[in-house]
Amino acid sequence: MNVTSYYPVIMTGDVAATVAFYVEHFGFSTAFESDWYVHLASETNSSVNLAILQGDHETVPEAARGRVSGLLLNFEVEDVDTVHQRLADAGLPILRSLRDEDFGQRHFITADPNGVLLDIITPIPPSAAFAAQYTDGALPR
Repeated sequence: MNVTSYYPVIMTGDVAATVAFYVEHFGFSTAFESDWYVHLASETNSSVNLAILQGDHETVPEAARGRVSGLLLNFEVEDVDTVHQRLADAGLPILRSLRDEDFGQRHFITADPNGVLLDIITPIPPSAAFAAQYTDGALPR
């Protein structure tokens, strides 16, 4: 299989509010917009995309309609400390405090209006024990 694109689609009961959240706090802009589906692209990296879908729309199989659950989106950023301060100042919930992890991340976790967890990350060098778990050539630089 040759995957040509990949992006998450968040099902929601409020497309407009969810779009506004990602535009305001995460620097996305609208690439396509209808009343039930909006495709967003990062203003700084056009290959970073996210879609928002009305959860009860007819295109969603009836058994799966609703809201998203059990999802954690990772956003790797250059300066997690600055993003943490900006989002905390904006009143977003900080569900996991800003911290360094032995597995190679400085990060914190917040959530979008639908309860989707958002892990904001800047990679850092992992401990030796975690570095040893990477396959050849996969260790982040």
